[in-house]
Amino acid sequence: MNKAVELSENLYQIDLNEAPKLKVFTQRQLNKIPQFMKLPEDARKGVEVAALVFPFRVNEYVINELIDWDDWQNCSIFRLTFPQKEMLLDEDFAELEKAYNAEDKALIKELVDRIREGLNPHPAGQMELNVPTVNGEPVEGIQHKYRETVLFFPTQGQTCHSYCTFCFRWAQFVGDKDLKFASKEVDELVGYLKEHPEVTDVLFTGGDPMVMKTKALKAYLEAMLDPELDHIKTIRIGTKALTFWPYRFVSDDDSAELIETLEKVVRSGKHLAIMAHYNHWKELTTDIAKEAIRRIRATGAEIRSQGPLLRGINDNAEDWATMWKLQVSLGIIPYYMFVERDTGARHYFEVPLVEAWTIYREAQQKVSGVCRTARGPSMSASPGKVEVQGVAEVNGEKIFTLRFIQGRNPDWVQRPFFAKYDEKAGWLDHLKPAFGEEKFFFEE
Repeated sequence: MNKAVELSENLYQIDLNEAPKLKVFTQRQLNKIPQFMKLPEDARKGVEVAALVFPFRVNEYVINELIDWDDWQNCSIFRLTFPQKEMLLDEDFAELEKAYNAEDKALIKELVDRIREGLNPHPAGQMELNVPTVNGEPVEGIQHKYRETVLFFPTQGQTCHSYCTFCFRWAQFVGDKDLKFASKEVDELVGYLKEHPEVTDVLFTGGDPMVMKTKALKAYLEAMLDPELDHIKTIRIGTKALTFWPYRFVSDDDSAELIETLEKVVRSGKHLAIMAHYNHWKELTTDIAKEAIRRIRATGAEIRSQGPLLRGINDNAEDWATMWKLQVSLGIIPYYMFVERDTGARHYFEVPLVEAWTIYREAQQKVSGVCRTARGPSMSASPGKVEVQGVAEVNGEKIFTLRFIQGRNPDWVQRPFFAKYDEKAGWLDHLKPAFGEEKFFFEE
């Protein structure tokens, strides 16, 4: 047993001999969830129909430990994991419910395909602009949008322990190969990185790379330690496992090997960052979640938190302030508050930019400086990550002030710009230039 594991002897009152095995439920297995079956019939039907369109997967840990079934209507984690009727437009839900009641499989498929096609499955130019080419051919499973950072989608990591209802990568999970990023081979990634010395960061993403067995994940991570990849300084792993299955780091059959692998990456001199997706402070409150965080930090890896602002889940300053303070107390670095992307059930989750900025500002006022590391509200739009910095008035004109945190063109980074105030705007393409300008500078 290595030093990291020795340092991580259980501090919390957890009987690891009684640790559960991962058991998941899909749309067809909703009737096997006892708590769900106790809900009113109309609520159950709403979830069943919505889950035909939006990927649904939940596990017993989320069901038993995180959802408040006594107050399910107001439970953020319930809305985070169980698709809601209102995520579909009224006319779409009515048609789909009728077909579902009639058990008309052909019509259900036709309606689901049509609805999904209208949900903008790959926003921000992911398919058209982010996939690199070598010798004129697209490189499978890689996105390279920003000069320093490459995203890699390992095939075995293109699912999750549970699914988020808002997920902007929902298209990864619906079984349509045309909508899916994935790569089986690490050799292509290594070859691409060797040809691009400007790249300093590799982000393993999905889905969730932490659903992979350690043996598979280890092969990808150790490939990054190749001496010819010395220009790769930071390895990031995007994951929701700290919320949806913290046992992955504590009691899964290969959890000790996983911890050893993370420690090996750190010892190699690479910076290892676990990019943890959090949406609500309740995700941090169980003993097993705290133990998983502690074990990761004992390896020398850091944990950074990020997540979108979502209507009905975390659209108030108090929840964000509570979450950031709890994260910092556990050694997690608040990193990003995102604006919900323009995909999926956007109409259901979207918070207008002015409201998002107000929530961010009020949350920042409630915390100390060590919690104010979270940047936002940030839009991951086609030209880059754009931060709403505030609302101002100049020469009688009310405006949004914005800046690029990251840009498709590096020259845009930290460049401020201004848009006409619009209280209904929820995304970059809703905004118009201020001060009589015809276009924003990045549109040229």
